[in-house]
Amino acid sequence: MQGQCLCGAVSYEVEGKPQGASVCHCSQCRRQSGHLWASAYVLEDLITIKGPVRWFEASEEARRGFCPKCGSSLFWQAHDEDTISFSLGSLNDDSEIKLQKHIFVASKGDYYDIADGLPIVGES
Repeated sequence: MQGQCLCGAVSYEVEGKPQGASVCHCSQCRRQSGHLWASAYVLEDLITIKGPVRWFEASEEARRGFCPKCGSSLFWQAHDEDTISFSLGSLNDDSEIKLQKHIFVASKGDYYDIADGLPIVGES
């Protein structure tokens, strides 16, 4: 499975099966992505990232990776975990990944509804 940023300067390849496909509605993800953050994660050893990723320390808990050239939001990584999340929207082709849940919906924007029937995990 492969993905890249909008301009192609940053690319990545995922080995193995990604886990935890979700849509995050927290205010940080909404600001970073411009709407919602859909991602899945793999062990850090199962993703190879190429190109000039810029990391932003978004909080004391996590950092966010993006392309410094085109600004595409690509990665999210908790400081205390050995996994890394990647943007589902940045995948190059069909992945067969299916969303499993919505998270942090208490922070969701008031301009949309969640109506796809997926589980809502944790209201906050």
